[in-house]
Order: sequence, then C-alpha cells, then structure tokens
Amino acid sequence: MAHASRHVTGVIETGFHTLPDGRRIAFRHQVGRGPTIVFLPGYMSDMAGSKATALFHWAPATGRACLLFDYSGCGESPGDFAEGTLSRWCEEAVALIEAHTQGPVVLVGSSMGGWLMLLAARALGGRVAALVGIAAAPDFTDWGYDAGQKARLAAGETLWLDGPYGPEPTPVHPGFWADGQTLGQLDDEIPFDGPVRLLHGQDDRDVPPEISLRLAAALRSEDVQVTLVKGGDHRLSREPDIALLLRTVAALT
Repeated sequence: MAHASRHVTGVIETGFHTLPDGRRIAFRHQVGRGPTIVFLPGYMSDMAGSKATALFHWAPATGRACLLFDYSGCGESPGDFAEGTLSRWCEEAVALIEAHTQGPVVLVGSSMGGWLMLLAARALGGRVAALVGIAAAPDFTDWGYDAGQKARLAAGETLWLDGPYGPEPTPVHPGFWADGQTLGQLDDEIPFDGPVRLLHGQDDRDVPPEISLRLAAALRSEDVQVTLVKGGDHRLSREPDIALLLRTVAALT
C-alpha cells in the first residue's frame, strides 16, 4: 500500500510506500512514456542527490517516467540506518518498482546502488530493459576493506571510517558487511542479457575503475560498454558528468 505524504519539494510530492512489516519508504514518481527510469542511490545517499535530482527533472522534460526512493533509514524514509543491508534495501527497491511502475524499467545505480541494481535485476527478471552503473561498486564488502577491518566486522564491531565528503565519520555496521559477503557478483556469471552502460571516473579514489571492468567481464550480456571519464571522481556530479549520464539514459529509453 502507499499514500501521499505532506512533504512537497517544488511541485514534486513525496509519497510513502508501506511494506508488510511496517517499513515506510519515501518515494517520488513521475509518469511518462517508455521504460521507467529507477535511480538507486549509493551508501548513505538519498534521492535528493545531484544525479537523482537531475534525472528526475530531465525525465518529465522529455516525457519519460522516473522513480526515486530512499532506502529505509536514509533520507526521508524513517528507520534505523544500522539495520540496513543490501538484502533489505533490495527488497524495498523491488517492492517500490512492482507497486508503482508498469512495464519495463531501466535501473540506474550509483556506487553501492550499482550493486543493488544487479540484485534487483535478478529479482525483477524480464522487466529490466537496461542497466546504467555510475561508479558501480559490487562486492565492496570484500575488496573495500582490509583484513583487519574485516576481522573487526566479523567479530561484530562497527567501523567508523573517515567520511569522504564531510567531517562526520561513516559507519559500517557488521550486519551490513555480513549480508554483503553473501551477495558477491563478480566471481560468477551475472545472468543479465540487456544493454549495460558503466560510467566510471578515472580519478575515483573510492571505487577503482577496475571494478567496472570486472563487472563488464562478469555480465552475460554482449551489449556492455564501459566509459572512463578523465578527471572524474567518485561522485561524477560535475556538469559534464551529469550531461553524460543523461545522454546515456536517453539512448536506452
């Protein structure tokens, strides 16, 4: 079930979708033609970010449909971030897509959202027309932490890491890490056959560009393109980066 909230950003009204266990997931939905563009944010990000906002304003200007949402415990969605896991957030993504869209969807995943789009594509099957990864970070619970950090997480300790974009430290909770370790994608064939576009900044210090190359190799699809952006950082949110994203999505919808 879902109902409209009283939160309004400009002309965009935020609604809330309620899952059977009571989780309330904030979302914004633009109707339009063609596949619905669904944006999956990165770790500790939300639908108010620059890339999500750009897509959401571009979609109605070109007549396209778009769905944004916040994972539980993030952005406008209530809940405890410490309870968040890839499995939990994937369940939310699939529930929103099934409840509020019809027909094909194009999943656009940023960083951790690039991992989630692979998981969601498995769950949604033939409804997924294409994938767009922005500094996609599948399996980062494995390659993203050193042996000492993994041992601390395995022992149930929460890590507090230097935040890349502000003074506040970034928490990594043991439940999130343990769940991620069961959801690896890069070591086996990924059963997706549609078009895939992977955008990655060459100066990304958080997710090595090599990860997008490994992902391209793992995907079963023969229509996979990797675009390396000279001077691009992890966020890929400069004006030309946003323009590249919009051109990429437009070509798939």
